[in-house]
Amino acid sequence: MSFSAAAATGFVVLFLSVTVGEDEPAWSVKYDPSQICAFRGSTVTIKCSYKYPSRIQGIKTEVKNKIWFTKGNNLVPLDLMNDSDYKDRITYNVTKSSSSSFLTIKDLKQRDSAKYKFRFITNQPGGAFTGSPGVTLTVLDPDLRVQVRRSETQTELKCESSCDQIKPPSYVWFNKEEKMEQQTSSIVVSVRDGGRYSCSVKGHDDLRSPSVYAPESLSAKLMSSGQITEGRSVTLSCSSDANPAAKYTWRKKNNQSVVSTDQQFVLSSILSSDSGQYYCTAQNQLGEKTSGLVSVQVTYAPRPPSVSVTPSGEIMEGSLVTLSCSSDANPAANYSWYKEGEEAPKASGQNFTITNILFKQRGNYYCEAQNSRGRCNSTVTVNVVAAPRNRVAAAAAAVSAVLLILILICLLVWLIRKTKVWKQQSRPGAGPVPSEQVNPAEESVAYSVVHLATKQEEPLYCNTVQLGPTRPKRHKKRKEEETVEYASVNCGRTRTDARTESEKQDSVEDPAALYSKVNKPGKNSRETPAGF
Repeated sequence: MSFSAAAATGFVVLFLSVTVGEDEPAWSVKYDPSQICAFRGSTVTIKCSYKYPSRIQGIKTEVKNKIWFTKGNNLVPLDLMNDSDYKDRITYNVTKSSSSSFLTIKDLKQRDSAKYKFRFITNQPGGAFTGSPGVTLTVLDPDLRVQVRRSETQTELKCESSCDQIKPPSYVWFNKEEKMEQQTSSIVVSVRDGGRYSCSVKGHDDLRSPSVYAPESLSAKLMSSGQITEGRSVTLSCSSDANPAAKYTWRKKNNQSVVSTDQQFVLSSILSSDSGQYYCTAQNQLGEKTSGLVSVQVTYAPRPPSVSVTPSGEIMEGSLVTLSCSSDANPAANYSWYKEGEEAPKASGQNFTITNILFKQRGNYYCEAQNSRGRCNSTVTVNVVAAPRNRVAAAAAAVSAVLLILILICLLVWLIRKTKVWKQQSRPGAGPVPSEQVNPAEESVAYSVVHLATKQEEPLYCNTVQLGPTRPKRHKKRKEEETVEYASVNCGRTRTDARTESEKQDSVEDPAALYSKVNKPGKNSRETPAGF
């Protein structure tokens, strides 16, 4: 061991030289680690170990003082205990039995970033030593974060901080409030396990990163208020609690195609076809969640109604007829049925039923659909034809009337004939005609022929009884000279077959006239109107 002295201006510095092993210095300070990165507000501990000769020239070496400093120099340092910037925030943890020292700084501030050195002073003359270069402390904002990387088979979580660029610290992991066994910067987790993962720097559990988790508390709602009418702008909003932030998609129920990928789905000019139920899905790398349904109801006036009639086509009188009407409207339309030309409604409701339709009920009917937004109508034609039984009844009534007329005509002719006979018998000097002188050809026979003006294929004939007494035929030779009286009635109908030329002429003269025709023996035939 040797001592040497050197002179300098104003002071004398003694260099103590102690010979020890060639590989190990006698005086030293070792820092572990030499670089520390810590977060603002946290607590950090800087430690070192030191060595010195146990004896110098037979004198036992004892450490008298230990200090940590950042200000001053190696010879004249400012003890942190006396530095106002660290007041009440630092402690020295030293023990007499160990050659180590610990500096603890709590509530770190960014100005605490500096190079910290340890200096010890012994009882030996000139026996003071400062360890260089010291420990570099970097204080940063606590920006711990978890990066999520998702692949097809797994999800990887990695804990990162700003200190990674300086000296990556050791991390610990938490799932919700429980500490996990992993103490690495990266872990692999299961998707959709409902976990909430966070990390912190080892030894600083109180400073954790924000948790990462799948979307929670998903909510979808309609932002527009009041009644939604066509042409309005309508906004649907979706929100959730998720980290990393969720991505959103909107779909319409019963339609799997995506209608929007924005968190807010805006229908700038809504249409009636946009009515329906919508839902949104929030998704991130840790899972996804689907919202409930949001109903969008667009109100609009009734569209032109669709009308129909059952049965279709020609409807037989007496049938059951149903008129149906339907219209697209929101709110739902109310229906009324009217007949053209009439103000009062015939029925209300989508269906109008006529149980026993009459011929007079034919015509156009229209259905009016109405709601709070407006009204609209459409027309349908009901074509009713008379039933066959009614036509038969009408024909039968006509025939009965004609028969009645014929009977009346026959009675009239009979009365006329009877009157003539009475007049002849009542003349002076006239007596009864002997029966043996009566020629069979002179028998009085009356005929009545009726021609109808209807469209029947055959004429109707009416034969009356003889107006004179009936006698047995005695002389067949004079048959062509017999006295025959006819009553012929034309009702205006002409027969298309087997007509004589004289009949055609008669019918041309007056088809609707009634005639009485009486034939006398010889040339005394005459024709007089039956209505005399």
